[in-house]
Order: sequence, then C-alpha cells, then structure tokens
Amino acid sequence: MPVASVAERPGGTLGAAPRGEAHRLAWLDALRGIGALAVVAEHLLPWFLPSLRPYWFSLGVYGIMVFFLVSGYIIPTSLERHGDVRAFWIGRAFRLYPLYLAVIALVLAVSWWVPVRSDVPRDGSAVVGHATMLLDVVGVGGVADTMWTLSYEMVFYLLVTALFLLRAHGRSGLLSMLFAAAAVLVGLVASGAAFTGGLTAYVSCAVFAAGLACVVTGRMRTAAACVLALMALALLLLGSRVPWLGTAVVAVMFAGTAVRRWERGDGGLWPVAVTAALVAVAPLWAVEGGWWWVRADVWITTLVLAGLTFAGGMALRGRRLPRALTWLGLVSYSLYLVHHPLLKYVAELTGDLRRAPLAQQAAVSAVTVAGVLAVSALSYRYVERPMQELGRRLGLRSAPAPARSAGGGPVPVPPPGPRP
Repeated sequence: MPVASVAERPGGTLGAAPRGEAHRLAWLDALRGIGALAVVAEHLLPWFLPSLRPYWFSLGVYGIMVFFLVSGYIIPTSLERHGDVRAFWIGRAFRLYPLYLAVIALVLAVSWWVPVRSDVPRDGSAVVGHATMLLDVVGVGGVADTMWTLSYEMVFYLLVTALFLLRAHGRSGLLSMLFAAAAVLVGLVASGAAFTGGLTAYVSCAVFAAGLACVVTGRMRTAAACVLALMALALLLLGSRVPWLGTAVVAVMFAGTAVRRWERGDGGLWPVAVTAALVAVAPLWAVEGGWWWVRADVWITTLVLAGLTFAGGMALRGRRLPRALTWLGLVSYSLYLVHHPLLKYVAELTGDLRRAPLAQQAAVSAVTVAGVLAVSALSYRYVERPMQELGRRLGLRSAPAPARSAGGGPVPVPPPGPRP
C-alpha cells in the first residue's frame, strides 16, 4: 500500500527526514511491514499451506486496514507540512507509478504463460482505468489482483487535496463519521455499482487528466481540485464494486487522520470511536455482503485487531524497533504489488500443493517467501528509490521560492488547526 515511508518525511512525499525524525516515525514503517506480511499470507496460505489459514479473522482485510490507517495518519499531514499541492502530486506520481507500471509490464510480458485475469477488460477501458489507478471505482480489474486498493488511495488523495485548498482539512473527525455513516446506508440499498461500462473509465480518465494538469500547473487549481473531489466521491459511492466497503475504507483513512489530529491536540478521539462502531456494523445488514470475512464475528474481530495493532504501534513510537520490521515497511509497496503475480508463477511451476505433504508445502512456501522478499528488495532498490529521488528533485525545483529554505529544502508549513 503506497503510503509515505519514513525516508520521505517530514516534507511530505518529497523531503528526506532527519535521523531523529526518522527514528521517531519508524513505527509507521513497522506497521506497513506488518500489513504487507499479512496480505502476503492471505494470498499464500490458501494455495501453499491451507491448514494454517485462519478463519476467525481475515488476514487480508486486517493488513489493508492497517495500511489505510497509516495512510490516513500520514498523507494529509505530509501535504499540510509541505504546503504545496504541486510538489505533493509530483511526489505521489513518482512514488506510485514507476513500480506500478513495471508490474503491469511484467504481467503482460508473461501473459502468454499465465493469462491476465478475466476481470481485466480486453478493450481501451482497461488502459484508461489503469492510467488513473481508479480501477475498482470504474469497474476495471487490475492486472495484479492487489491493485484494487490503489483506487481508494487515489480517491483519498483527491479528496484531501480539495479539502486542503478549501482550508477544510481540519474536519477529519467529522468526515470519518460521515463516510462511515454513508457506508452503512449504502450497504442497505446498493447491490453493486450503479456506474458500469467502459464509458465511466473513459470519462473519469479525461476529467482526471485535465483536473490534475490544472492542479499541477496552478491554473484554476482550486476549482479543478473540487471537480476531481466531486468525481472521486461520485465514483466511490456509485462506481465501487462493493460500494459499502469502498466507503468504509475512506472512513478508516479519515479516522487515521483524526487520530493524528488528536495526537497534536487538535481534536478528540470520540469521532474515531463513532467511526469504528459504524464501520463495524456496515456489512452486517448490507445487501452486498455474503462472504465469510464479513460475518459479524470475523469482521469485527479483524477490525479490532487492526485497531489494536495501530494503537500498539503508536504506543511504541519513539522507541527502537526491530530492523527487520522497518525494512519490510520500506519495501512494502514493492512487496504488496509484486507478491501476487509471483505467487501465481510459482503455483504454475509447482502445481496444486493443497494435498501435498505438509513438509513439501512448508519448504515451497519458505523458498517462495524468500524469493518474493528478494524481488521486492531489488524492485525497491532499482525502481522505487531512484524514481522517488527524481520526484523529490523535480518537486523541489517546482516549489515556489517562499517554500524553500536557504539550503534549498522545503520549509514545513505549520498545519492550521480545525476551523470553528
């Protein structure tokens, strides 16, 4: 999940964090490492070690909820402290797209061997859907299964940008409750996406491209950001494959922001508690909610574990954490995107292991995880990190003169408190 790593703070996605700051925020990378491992386990265990798969909670939902809490906690603060939406979006583009495009290229290159999944349309809507990353809210399956979550990260970025420019970004607690309540209501009435067909992908791509061009260049920036936010909101509520889940995810991200504001003394925790309660009940009476992982016991247990994990990370902030966990957080975006295609390729080579002896399952699993970690380390070293550095340099060049320090680095802009 593409959230800012410690090395990218405190100047948002663009600045390098001082050593003390990086140590203080290492708990966020540790949480990202835990979330990434949970998602890998969710996809590995059913096919490689099915006897170890837990059913009393969902590893996958647990992992992505931890990711989304971290994203909500750090992304708006990064934008506020940098104070420059153009630099923010340049940083996001160079953070997200290079590896994303590399994984797409890999999957397409070997599609003669392992075909692209059937959820990916065989027409131009797949191209424009992947171009915006708004895959899950425009009815386009990602060429890698895990890409669906990027849709909600992108929706969140668009909403946060408009809120920042309108100076309404201090109301994260209220927003988290509104989105959580919307998740409950949408679940009661929606049985799927109301926006379907390729036209949604084409129109959203055109609006996305034109709107971001205005945001980055500064021409009609606030108006363009508002149009993008309205489009994102419409797609979230009417275009998501599982509308209540997409809306609940955005509520969780705003809850992460509300936690950050509470930590700074800018608000209370009660909106987070209300949000958690509403998200917990969102699927219980939903029209679209017949999966095992939305059973009340499984869903609520999963949310509680994700919340406790985040709270535990906060309790350990400022302390020295295991280097392995913080390293996993550093490579977590690579790990998140590359692991599922690699698992498919290994399964194609080994065949169905579900009835193989346990020793064979464990051996293949260990080798596979080691290979996934190695590939993730390489993709971080040779794809992610160089592109992040390039994005940082371009962002600094594009920053207006008042946003630069004497040494050429970004000057953090103090985040304004919530509006009365």
